[in-house]
Amino acid sequence: MQQDQNLHLPKTLTLAVTNLVLSFRFLEGKALRDDDVLQNLAVGTSATLYFRDLGPQLGWTMVFLTEYMGPLLICLLLLGSRTFGLCCHSFHYIKRLFKTIFVHRFSNSTMPLRAIISNCAYYWGFEAWLAYYINHPLYTPPSYGETQVSYALIIFVLCEGGNFSIHWSLNSLKCEGAKCRRFPHPNPKNPFTWLFYFVSCPNYTYEVGAWVGLSIMTQCVPGFVQMTIWAKGKHKTWSLRTTQTSASSDIHIN
Repeated sequence: MQQDQNLHLPKTLTLAVTNLVLSFRFLEGKALRDDDVLQNLAVGTSATLYFRDLGPQLGWTMVFLTEYMGPLLICLLLLGSRTFGLCCHSFHYIKRLFKTIFVHRFSNSTMPLRAIISNCAYYWGFEAWLAYYINHPLYTPPSYGETQVSYALIIFVLCEGGNFSIHWSLNSLKCEGAKCRRFPHPNPKNPFTWLFYFVSCPNYTYEVGAWVGLSIMTQCVPGFVQMTIWAKGKHKTWSLRTTQTSASSDIHIN
């Protein structure tokens, strides 16, 4: 449902938007951000606003908590016969829950409620599929025994540390307000961030690396297509919103 209203707006009016998208006609329909202040925009004494009802919305913190709690519970319920794999999987999702609560800074405040079904289907379904194969009666233990598991554990731990380090670096970016669209750069003092020299979103690179470690450890191969899609979308967003985009940035599974 959409309706037009001619409003006389005071210069100090601040709009906080949750389930509405507001756009100015003379700004070519560009939606206002939640933290936009009208006195900072190119408006006169009156402007035409468009109100569009987005329907039921869910905060991104709750979205992530819902997505990650499912796989964690599946881990605890279905991976009990593989104690070492259980510990690594549980650590992975506990780390994600911790980042959601204490580290992540979300660029959008809400997501359509209907979209959480597909998101949860991806995380929960993938974890159930993984647990099925690892606990199958015909499951084959690592071919090279403890040596294979040890090397896989090193890959897993390094990549998990790198992933957390990248998210912490993104959270530490100095920005105006609660949101940040600056293009991140490597920190010479933090080797984990040096991947910013090569890719736009090293957090996904480390995420893939962690799952490669788990795959070697359990001899079960996961899929990375969805992370590739997310990485490309984030790269495109950063490229459009900043002039600091590096020409060397890659968008393939980053």
